[in-house]
Amino acid sequence: MLLNIMILADAAPVVTTSWNLSVGVIMITANLFSFILGYFAIQKTGQGPDLPLPQLASKKQFGLPELLATASFGHILGAGIILGLSNAGLL
Repeated sequence: MLLNIMILADAAPVVTTSWNLSVGVIMITANLFSFILGYFAIQKTGQGPDLPLPQLASKKQFGLPELLATASFGHILGAGIILGLSNAGLL
C-alpha cells in the first residue's frame, strides 16, 4: 500500500503559478461574481450583525454572515479557476 501511494505521488506533479496580475484579476472577478450571486440567491438575509457600510436601496440587508459566505465561495471558486488554468497551461 505504501508503494502505491509513492507511485501516485510521483505520477502527477502539481503545477502552480506565482502571483501575477492575471491571477489577481481572476480572483477579484470570482469574488465579485460570488457577491452578486449571493446577493440574489441568499433568501434569509440580515440574520446576523450588519456591516458598517451603506446598504443598497432594497429591502435586503447584506450583513456579516452573507459577506463571509460569499467571500469564502468566491475564494474557492477563484482558486479552482486559477489551478485549472495553470494546469491547462493557459495561465
